[in-house]
Amino acid sequence: MAQIWEPPVQPFYMRNLRIKNKTLPEYIMSLMAAESIKDGDYFDLLVMEQRRPPEYILEVFADPSSVKDVVKGILHTIFFHRFFPSVRPRTHDVLDLTLPVVGDAELETLIEQKTSSLIRQLDTTSDLGSRSSGVRGQIAVQFFEKRRRKAWFTKGEEEVCWEQWTLDVTLAIPRTESERAKVRKAMETMLLKTVMKIVTTVNREKDHIPPITTSEANPFPYQISTNPKGDGWGARIGIF
Repeated sequence: MAQIWEPPVQPFYMRNLRIKNKTLPEYIMSLMAAESIKDGDYFDLLVMEQRRPPEYILEVFADPSSVKDVVKGILHTIFFHRFFPSVRPRTHDVLDLTLPVVGDAELETLIEQKTSSLIRQLDTTSDLGSRSSGVRGQIAVQFFEKRRRKAWFTKGEEEVCWEQWTLDVTLAIPRTESERAKVRKAMETMLLKTVMKIVTTVNREKDHIPPITTSEANPFPYQISTNPKGDGWGARIGIF
């Protein structure tokens, strides 16, 4: 008797996911029926989705004179809790807050470069006429662990992301003194809220942090990217 193929059990966060009025298994099986997706790809998608790292979204709001310091301050606050090499921490005043600075030359250079790149992109966008609604950009931080490759005929290690922080940056451009005062107050409030969210998150979300299995100074490689493109399975097969 021929066996009827059934999709595997999905994790709880996927069971209620609906795409075009269909559950995830129903939608993918409809694609399979239309030969838009291969049978084996279904399992790849589910495995990939189950391995997706947690992503924490942070909102950043600043004017042109403060946006660089605000973004750098938030990035350093993230790395202060996720950078494991032994360093001597420093502090830096951003608006009305005193924030930590990770005293590592390589990391500081990378943060400076990526923040400057984001600012240039924001400036370019603002010059194109987006001043009325605010100018938006993103900067993302990813942390990786090194794992041995388990596939046949392959050797060495691969880097697997275990956590991502995404900063949604809004550049406000006030036109009057009254607007500047309002923006300043909003910046201070948003920065405090964002920093507290980081502290709360790192103290609460710990179970996903991989064990340290290497004697290297930095056991977890990291990456900072500006305006990252979506790379989820939905984007890869053209659902969204």
